[in-house]
Amino acid sequence: MKLQYRACLTDKPILYSFRRCPYAMRARMALAAANIDVEHREVALRNKPDIMVLASPKATVPVLVLPDTRVIDESLDIMRWALGQNDPLGWDTTQDALIDDNDGPFKYHLDRMKYAHRFEGADPAAHRTAAAPFLAALEARLEASSYLCGDEPGFTDIAVMPFVRQFARADLDAWAREPLPRLQSWLTLLIGMPIFHAIMVKHPLWTDVADQSKDSI
Repeated sequence: MKLQYRACLTDKPILYSFRRCPYAMRARMALAAANIDVEHREVALRNKPDIMVLASPKATVPVLVLPDTRVIDESLDIMRWALGQNDPLGWDTTQDALIDDNDGPFKYHLDRMKYAHRFEGADPAAHRTAAAPFLAALEARLEASSYLCGDEPGFTDIAVMPFVRQFARADLDAWAREPLPRLQSWLTLLIGMPIFHAIMVKHPLWTDVADQSKDSI
């Protein structure tokens, strides 16, 4: 029996997320900054709930299902939607070319550096080197201010930080040796924010009741 997409059972938006996914991190940070209460559904990426896939066939997190059943399944769109509802921290939603570079070339090399076994012929050292110009560009931007677009964190910082964090955590010793003092300080400031600690709290794995019972239908 094919499961039919069900409307939300609560008045709150439902967020399908995975704790370590950088795309989901930036969406969760924007939702938290906007003080939007969501029903958090932590999913296993190797066993995605059918109801999430029915809501968003591309089957990647984050996925935000609004109470009227509208679906937002791109992390930057979730950020913009959340901050469009409420932006008490003044993060704004102004797009910056750095985000395009982050989500494009930098993410390409980051994946092949960190998960080389998933990509035939990938040389992690070569991809680490290829990622360096983007990090250098961030370092240069930080010469003028503490954050990428000013003296307070904003949309661009929150959108980019989870990916720089992932790069750093791939090899913390190598990260500490990088000639990127401003970027290292920037990352330390952002991951030290209470809002980041709040969105990184571990949630139990969510499983749809329909997924558990469908074999017996």
